[in-house]
Amino acid sequence: MATYLEFIQQNEERDGVHFSWNVWPSSRLEATRTVVPLACLLTPLKERPDLPPVQYEPVLCSRLTCKAVLNPLCQADYRTKLWARNFCFQRNQFPPSPLIFLYVVDTCLEEDDLQALKESLQMSLSLLPPDALVHELGYEGISKSYVFHGTKGLTAKQIQDMLGLTKPAMPMQQARPPQPQEHPFVSSRFLQSIHKIDMNLTDLLGEMQRGPWPVTQGKRPLRSTGVTLSIAVARIVLFTGGPPTQGPGMVVGEELKIPIRSWHDIEKDNARFMKKATKHCEMLANRTTTNDHSIDTYACALDQTGLLEMKCCADLTGGHMVMGDSFNTSPFKQTFQRIFSKDFNGDFRMAFGATLEVKTSRELKIAGAIGPCVSLNVKGPCVLENELGVGGTSQWKICGLDPTPTLGIYFEVVNQHNSLIPQGGRGSIQFVTQYQHSSTQSRIRVTTIAQNWADAQSQLGHIEAAFDEEAAAVLMARLSDSFSLYPQFMIHLRRSPFLQVFNNSPDDSSYYMYHFSLTMIQPILYSYSFQGPPEPVLLDSSSILADRILLMDTFFQIVIYLGETIAQWREAGYQDMPEYKNFKHLLQAPLDDAQEILQARFPVPRYINTEHGGSQAQFRLSKVNPSQTHNNLYAWGQESGAPILTDDVSLQVFMDHLKKLAVSSAC
Repeated sequence: MATYLEFIQQNEERDGVHFSWNVWPSSRLEATRTVVPLACLLTPLKERPDLPPVQYEPVLCSRLTCKAVLNPLCQADYRTKLWARNFCFQRNQFPPSPLIFLYVVDTCLEEDDLQALKESLQMSLSLLPPDALVHELGYEGISKSYVFHGTKGLTAKQIQDMLGLTKPAMPMQQARPPQPQEHPFVSSRFLQSIHKIDMNLTDLLGEMQRGPWPVTQGKRPLRSTGVTLSIAVARIVLFTGGPPTQGPGMVVGEELKIPIRSWHDIEKDNARFMKKATKHCEMLANRTTTNDHSIDTYACALDQTGLLEMKCCADLTGGHMVMGDSFNTSPFKQTFQRIFSKDFNGDFRMAFGATLEVKTSRELKIAGAIGPCVSLNVKGPCVLENELGVGGTSQWKICGLDPTPTLGIYFEVVNQHNSLIPQGGRGSIQFVTQYQHSSTQSRIRVTTIAQNWADAQSQLGHIEAAFDEEAAAVLMARLSDSFSLYPQFMIHLRRSPFLQVFNNSPDDSSYYMYHFSLTMIQPILYSYSFQGPPEPVLLDSSSILADRILLMDTFFQIVIYLGETIAQWREAGYQDMPEYKNFKHLLQAPLDDAQEILQARFPVPRYINTEHGGSQAQFRLSKVNPSQTHNNLYAWGQESGAPILTDDVSLQVFMDHLKKLAVSSAC
């Protein structure tokens, strides 16, 4: 019989769903006493090699307020054929159309950065689908440019007039139906299939040069990122190397002596441009979601680029957000290339114009969702009045989607305490995701979950045993024996960049929050030794031993750390001697595992290979729990791990304080 942990892992692998509670309290009163809300983490397009598409329309419930999709958990009566009637989805159906990408390139970059970016863009042309539409102006050998003023916004009517997308009015006596040869499809003036103009576009990118406007000493380049994004449409891919300095959306002035806003400025309300810039970006994001478009942002610079203000563009549209030091680095190049990776069937791992609909059994109601989505304001009997996150609806729009984004869906048990649930009854939740596949087909994925109910008065042990600590790590709960790992998540969350902004800029914090994951709260640490196969160990200073190799995954960094003895053996060259082949294999094992993580992670993390006393060992020391510090280094019975020079509290001190609070009268 599978344990609850195995059951949770099977559900996550099969359905892409992680519930905070996998056995549900049977009444609203009992649910409120559990403190941690009933919620789930949903990955709508969880990648599975054994999931072939079904070539027919979904079968729906005939009840207008339900419309749930037929699934294996339904009780079908084949004799009376209750589910034999088919329905067609009439909403969100698009005619098959090619994918459209629009690259927005910052030409105020340094020459090396711009050259590296041009090479990445040229590389991406070979990865696009052959029928994808790309921007093309002019004729063969003759490029054409349109210049817009970067200091003020433009309306859609003004842009149409400047680009010649509106037809001139004809006199009444001359009015007649337009002929195809006289009025060709206007978008073909700007969008052509990639296979038709591949060479022209490659040459055009090769001829791209830095902006000709001189930048005087002591000033920043003039960037009009806000105006540029207001003109762009389709899947917008922005490459920027600095903050907007003029026009709508500017986040800092031209003068270098005036620094870009910091957390101190934001707390003191001294961020002069922040509110207006954020409002402009929110307007752009709302307009983009209305058109089912998305915005990807690649910001590579040593200073801040305004990601804090532009974060909503990725949050609301489902676009990517990637931050780096330079476009000429391996993490950016590999991350950008991974956008166009393909799945097991040779299709691109991307979807467009998705809608997520959630249906529940009558004992549950939907409180809201948190993730890259916007509300479609669809009310229904399963929608809770009290909103949490993006609430008040049972449907959400996700303009850009791939197998990695995960949304948090929150529920509330509404069954009354005196209303008994039949013996063996189960609560059900159905997730219906409709989207345009990268092959231009309209598809629908249905995930249906059923969980057991339990009486909290007589079956509290079942509810506690079914608690998923990982899914609930960002919530609050009272301590119990079943929650032994929960305090570890909490203390590492307390020390993580989500709550600690020291030494992190506002752009850094926005970037971390966008890519929020459990690995970023509590990094994963593996130990390699001669005593057995690799094993996960505590993220604690006691795990740092001289005869061990450690592999740490912090999401944005993959760190390999060699203990003092291992480093000395490698320096002596033992791995090159035939009689020490086992040592060579030990050194190679973490390298192979690190490469496997690097190939699967998006965005591509930074790879660090260091050793005891190395200059980059700080990446390892800053993440572990300081159970052994310089203050208790010589304590009796202390474990033989490496000491950490810090005044931060350890997990044991944190646990002791929680236990003290749990039994105090204040609780």
